[in-house]
Amino acid sequence: MATGNINVQTENIFPIIKKFLYSDHEIFLRELVSNAVDATQKRNTLAKLGEVPAVEGTTSIEVIRDEAAKTLTIRDRGIGMTEEEVNKYINQIAFSGATEFLDKYQGEEAKTAIIGHFGLGFYSAFMVAKQVDIVTWSQREDATPVKWSCDGSPEYSIEAAEKAERGTDIVLHIADDSAEFLEDARIQGILTKYCKFMPVEIVHGTKSEWNDDPSGEKDENGNIKKIESTVPRVVNATTPLWSKAPADLKDEDYTAFYKELYPMNFEDPLFHIHLNVDFPFNLTGILYFPQLKKEMELRRDKIHLYSNQVFITDNVENIVPDFLTLLHGVIDSPDIPLNVSRSYLQEDANVKKISGHISKKVSDKLAQMFKKDRDAFEAQWDDLRVFVEYGMLTDEKFAERAQKFFLYKDTTGKCHTHEELMAVVGETQKDKHGKVILPYTPHAEGQHSYVKEATDRGYTVLVMDGPLAAHVVGKLEQTYTDVQFKRVDADIAEKLIEKDEELSSALDEKQEETLKPILEGAFPGESTYKVQFATMSPTSAPLVITQSEFMRRMKEQQAVGGGGFQMFGDMPDSYEVTVNANHPLATTLLNETDDAKRSALAKQAANLARLSQGLLEGEELTAFIQDGFAQLHQA
Repeated sequence: MATGNINVQTENIFPIIKKFLYSDHEIFLRELVSNAVDATQKRNTLAKLGEVPAVEGTTSIEVIRDEAAKTLTIRDRGIGMTEEEVNKYINQIAFSGATEFLDKYQGEEAKTAIIGHFGLGFYSAFMVAKQVDIVTWSQREDATPVKWSCDGSPEYSIEAAEKAERGTDIVLHIADDSAEFLEDARIQGILTKYCKFMPVEIVHGTKSEWNDDPSGEKDENGNIKKIESTVPRVVNATTPLWSKAPADLKDEDYTAFYKELYPMNFEDPLFHIHLNVDFPFNLTGILYFPQLKKEMELRRDKIHLYSNQVFITDNVENIVPDFLTLLHGVIDSPDIPLNVSRSYLQEDANVKKISGHISKKVSDKLAQMFKKDRDAFEAQWDDLRVFVEYGMLTDEKFAERAQKFFLYKDTTGKCHTHEELMAVVGETQKDKHGKVILPYTPHAEGQHSYVKEATDRGYTVLVMDGPLAAHVVGKLEQTYTDVQFKRVDADIAEKLIEKDEELSSALDEKQEETLKPILEGAFPGESTYKVQFATMSPTSAPLVITQSEFMRRMKEQQAVGGGGFQMFGDMPDSYEVTVNANHPLATTLLNETDDAKRSALAKQAANLARLSQGLLEGEELTAFIQDGFAQLHQA
């Protein structure tokens, strides 16, 4: 038996590994099984080249637990190692920069960076093991089995061993504080998470199967009897859907795979995109567009990242554009650097190329859907819109491509591209400065009176709802500088689109001065409601409450996030009360000599105006309703 010291520049690698990978203990099994997969594939390759004997029998990787011995073994039938190779690959650890590493990587990033940065996949075993044995027998004809042992210190032993099959056994003597990794369910959970699609069959334990009796014996009901048998429990599918050619797959296959990935999602995805690129980078995968409706669930754990079918992470931040985190699915690329800092990912050229490619593939798919079947695209627009809007706000190239398929929906339900909308509104919605005004509503039913006033004047009113509406209208105004969006309640209908035409007023300046304090007294708060007069149609509402488009938009943007106008988010709401100078109510209030009756009439009008905007609430709303019922009773 030979002994020696592992070539590391530290007293003990065990505590350092413990420190940096403490919260990611389970990652050890992924690393060890991945190594076993690599060894198996290397053997298969060399066998084809005739450098090692041809593969006979199974090449399965076994994960074996022994509760009594407190060991967990990862067994492969791969290439194996000679004593020389053990010394080369196991005893020489690239750990010379430990101090520099500690300075460079801090916090959470270090926990994933350490393995990839120093090639310490195997040594992750010491996160859970107090001792690790390697029993290995190379596939090369003249090789003999050897056993390597280490307790996590730089000292190790290596000696001749006995082994029934060629390949490698990694035997972990599980530490007392890691006993959870001897539990069947815990091991199965880790294997399902990280190894579900590895390209080599992985076996853990056994399971029962019920098959027809081979003799054909039947039960009392005349059915062939079922015979129970115990078979190895295979934990993975070696050829996942994304590794297959799209031409060989049907829509049902993609839907079934979606259900496998997300068993708690009861709705089918709207569509899928099969990624298959081999130049200038390698990328495969399947992305699904879920049914979002008008919600925007930013979950960064819905896209799973793999490298050569090995699960890496479900946090794809910095790997795909922000708006694509709304998608579900799988991305597999050996060209994405693994286990390195996020800052490195942000700067990596391949990551940027992959991110850009995925964005283009998604926009191309949407453009294709729009062109191929516009009716179907419009039917799905309410599901697609939040996603498209988010992409337009966060990805400039996507925003450019989206101009081909972005749709405006009006209050009648009709959808328009930008060019189509401009043709529809024509000169009707141009203001006196030549700018096209696009009235919109976040809630057509809730703002019915405002919408009707606008549509009665021949205006097309758009429905711009959802969490991103305030940001989207700003983005569209930047893109199309000849248009301006105005919410229908941003001003009275006569001023929504300013024209040169003017109406005459039934009130003179003195009469307006007389009425103003009467109406101001009918509204709560001196600074909340600002009373002003305007010449409007006698058939329009007597009082109209509006809110500045600028102020409201800034507050909405701040509420969602962004916009750069924090100060507006903290300011109290303020409203403009426009009095219709030509409505009979104005004359009635002027002619009323009983102060109490005049105040009551003004209060009633003010409450109705506030009610129409949803601004009458609480105690005031209760009193208003009770008063209305009382008047009915008196009648």
